Amino acid sequence: MTTIDQTPLGKLDKDGRLLNAVLKEETTKDGRFGFRGDIALKFQTAVADEKRPPDFSLEQVLTYALPGEPTLPILVGYIHSFAYLADVVDILRDLLSPDGTYILFCNNIDYLKKYRVEIDEICFHVLPLDESTVWKEMLDMVGMDKNDMKGLNTAGKLDKLLDAALETQGSFESITLADGIAHMAPVRNRNENRPV
Repeated sequence: MTTIDQTPLGKLDKDGRLLNAVLKEETTKDGRFGFRGDIALKFQTAVADEKRPPDFSLEQVLTYALPGEPTLPILVGYIHSFAYLADVVDILRDLLSPDGTYILFCNNIDYLKKYRVEIDEICFHVLPLDESTVWKEMLDMVGMDKNDMKGLNTAGKLDKLLDAALETQGSFESITLADGIAHMAPVRNRNENRPV
């Protein structure tokens, strides 16, 4: 049985960064420990013993880790601003590998753009996201729909989607982090069109 402490996710868990978990357990594949939830990137200053939500997080994360492996083979998630990519690298640097697949969706980049951003030999694929969710966008990206997931539990669905994502190739424009920050749009308010 694989526990989170045996994987690269263990450090994030000890640091209190794994939040809002939909899944945080072994998956259906031997040795895999899956996580679906948020990874806190910047904490608010705690006053007394009050527990506060983070200032911002890598949200809607889809990933798994293997025991004894130092890095995550795949990581998918959502950042509310392209500028937060710097924080993703800062917090997760030791858990990422040049051989890994890292896909981030972002609120404030051009809807028609898909970027490839390399930082310290780690490659990120950054795509736009507005009204949808990471899960739905990933299903579209790999050519699946919810019928392909019938009969699978949450862990099985994560395995199937991430295995397909590892095989998917796309066309991405290469830019630097600085270029992306210089050209990013203002962050859109996620709640502005929601009914009260």
